[in-house]
Amino acid sequence: MASAGLEEGEVIAYVLIVAEVGREHEVKERVVSLARELNVRAEAHVVYGEYDVVVRVEAPSLRKVDRVVSAIRATPGVLRTITLIAAE
Repeated sequence: MASAGLEEGEVIAYVLIVAEVGREHEVKERVVSLARELNVRAEAHVVYGEYDVVVRVEAPSLRKVDRVVSAIRATPGVLRTITLIAAE
């Protein structure tokens, strides 16, 4: 069963990003832009705590999630990422 708003087989992933100090908003905007370029739905938020930006990605496949995460990791200002794949 697909979650609300998702097509059958789509994948939801959360990407937790540690950014360079002062570049959180720049990273957030770039990540949203990358998602658009890759035709993937994404929502990003600057947060306080251990991570600086949290991104929710909805993609048609794990391969597409991999492309998005690889692009995020290559983004200037991104120091480290952790990716969580939703189980349901």
